[in-house]
Amino acid sequence: MADSHPTVAAVQMAIDDLAVERNVDRLRERVVGLPDRVDIAVCPEHALTGFLDDDRLERVALPRSDALDRLAAIASEANVAVVAGYVEDGGDGGLYNATAYVPSNADDTAVYRKQHLWGGERERLTPGNERVVVETPAGPAGLLTCYDLNFVAESAWFTERAVDALFVPGAWPAAHAANWRLLLRARALDGVRWVVGTGRTGRSGDEADPGRDGGETEYAGTSLVARPDGRVAAALGHEERDLVAALDRSLLERQRKLVGSVSTDTNS
Repeated sequence: MADSHPTVAAVQMAIDDLAVERNVDRLRERVVGLPDRVDIAVCPEHALTGFLDDDRLERVALPRSDALDRLAAIASEANVAVVAGYVEDGGDGGLYNATAYVPSNADDTAVYRKQHLWGGERERLTPGNERVVVETPAGPAGLLTCYDLNFVAESAWFTERAVDALFVPGAWPAAHAANWRLLLRARALDGVRWVVGTGRTGRSGDEADPGRDGGETEYAGTSLVARPDGRVAAALGHEERDLVAALDRSLLERQRKLVGSVSTDTNS
């Protein structure tokens, strides 16, 4: 499966809000259908559950064990590591915007809870309070979610630990797509690392209640792989597609030597 350089796929897809089984089926189909050379599939924010600023969100929030089991089945079948988001029932009375990392053998899974909530999330969800680094086929990698990109302190923390990549599931509004692209590139440049951002595409909505109030959000898509020098390695538009890219280890090493300010000691 893997060659000399790890290969990632940004699985850009539409998501049905409040429809877990449909989303899981769609995610399985997309991830299993990836090329054999892919080592890591990065899927959008809320990929399993969707999100609506609505009381019904509690009904579809997944306990961590449930979400990890579903993702582990997909990762094992596809023989790739999977990064994907969902609304988590924390079992403590709180709901969280969670991003899971699940390797193909289901060992060393990890879950990150989004720290910086946006808009309606602030009324429904509880912010996380821990940062997460995972060991991946691309080396040590940090997990961020969407709006977290805006906060330079998050980037600085991962820079101190010299992660080789950031994986960033997103559900960025289409009206602000330029900011999403800019921030992904900035976080690659300021940390001298690869950044893979996977955006939700399509529109928000609930087929069970298509006339609900509160407006409809169009999502940007525009998934992107940013190089350690801040340049765009590959990018998508709004369509549902997979963006497959190799993360060149030698390019990362050359850029770190050029900049001279990033430790290669991951234990720092």
